[in-house]
Amino acid sequence: MSDKLLYSLARPCLFSMDAESAHHLTLNSLKKADALGLTRLMPKPARDERTLMGLNFANPVGLAAGLDKDGAYIDALASLGFGFIEIGTVTPRPQPGNPKPRMFRLTEANAIINRMGFNNGGVDAFVANVQASRFYRNREGVIGLNIGKNADTPIERAVEDYLHCLEKVYPYASYVTVNISSPNTKNLRQLQGASELDSLLSQLKTAQLRLADQHKRYVPVALKIAPDIDSEQTKEIAAALLRHKIDAVIATNTTITRDAVQGLPHAQETGGLSGAPVFELSNAVIRGLKAELGDALPIIGVGGILDAAGARAKIAAGASLVQLYSGLIYRGPALVRECASALRGVRG
Repeated sequence: MSDKLLYSLARPCLFSMDAESAHHLTLNSLKKADALGLTRLMPKPARDERTLMGLNFANPVGLAAGLDKDGAYIDALASLGFGFIEIGTVTPRPQPGNPKPRMFRLTEANAIINRMGFNNGGVDAFVANVQASRFYRNREGVIGLNIGKNADTPIERAVEDYLHCLEKVYPYASYVTVNISSPNTKNLRQLQGASELDSLLSQLKTAQLRLADQHKRYVPVALKIAPDIDSEQTKEIAAALLRHKIDAVIATNTTITRDAVQGLPHAQETGGLSGAPVFELSNAVIRGLKAELGDALPIIGVGGILDAAGARAKIAAGASLVQLYSGLIYRGPALVRECASALRGVRG
C-alpha cells in the first residue's frame, strides 16, 4: 500500500480529532513504524544534491521547525525522505507553552492556526534527544536546530537566551536557526526592528566565531523572519544580514493576518496562521530579500507549499531550498517526494 493511499485512509480519522491530539498520534505512530523498519519500505526521492552554507543537502526539500519541538522524532521524520530536517524551537528552560486548545485546522482554506508558545522540554533535554538519534550519530544528513527565548525572559534580555541556546546546540547542529518571528511569544517580533536586530546579530556573530574556534568547526547561522513585514523592513533586514555576515535567511514564519480566512470557523483564534493563506505573503518577502541579497546568502522558502507547483514557485521567487509543514498535515508524506521530484535539477 502506498504512503499516499495510506494517508488518504488515515486522514479522516485524524481530522476528526483535536488538532494537537492528532499531531501527537501521528508522530508517535510514525516513530513506531520507523522502529519496526516499516518506513524503509516507503519510496524515497532520488538524490538531488545541493551545496549551500558549506553543507551538502541530499535534496532541496526540508522539514520546517515546529513539527518536532523537542527532537523526539528525528529518525522517524528523517525517514520520510527530506533533504534536511529542522527541529525546535527550543528555549533555555522547559516551558509548557500556552493553554490548550492552541492548534486549529481551517480545512476549507488548507490552513492551520497555532499559538503553541514554544512548548518544549528545554535545551538540555533537546540536545540529549539529538545525540541519541540515529540520524545524528550516523551523520545521515543535515539537521538544523532552531532556538528561541523563554516566554518569561524580558525582551531586553532576549539575547541572553539566544546565546545560551547557541552555546548548547552548536556542537550538534549542521546549522542553527534563530527564530525571532513567532507571533506566539510576547514582543518577540520586536527583535526584527533595526536597532534590536543589529544588536542581536552582532552578539550572535561574535559567539558563532568564538564557538567555531573552540570546536574547530564552523556552524552556519540562519535567521527566521515573519511574513508580516513591508518592503522597507525587508530591506533593513537584508542589510543587517549582510552587515553581520549571517549565513542564510528562512522566509517565512506564520502570519498574524486573517484577510484570506475571514468568516471561516476558527479564523479569529489568536496565533500564527500557516498553510495556503501565507503562501503569497512569504513569496513576496522572498522576492524582496532576493532583490536585496542577490546570491550573497541563500534563502530558504517556507509557507503554504501544498503541491509541486508551490515548491517551484518558492524557487522562482528566489529561494534555494524549501521547507514543508502545514502541507504535510493536508497532503501527507507523499508531498515530500512530489516536491523533490518537481525541483529535480531546478536551481534558485
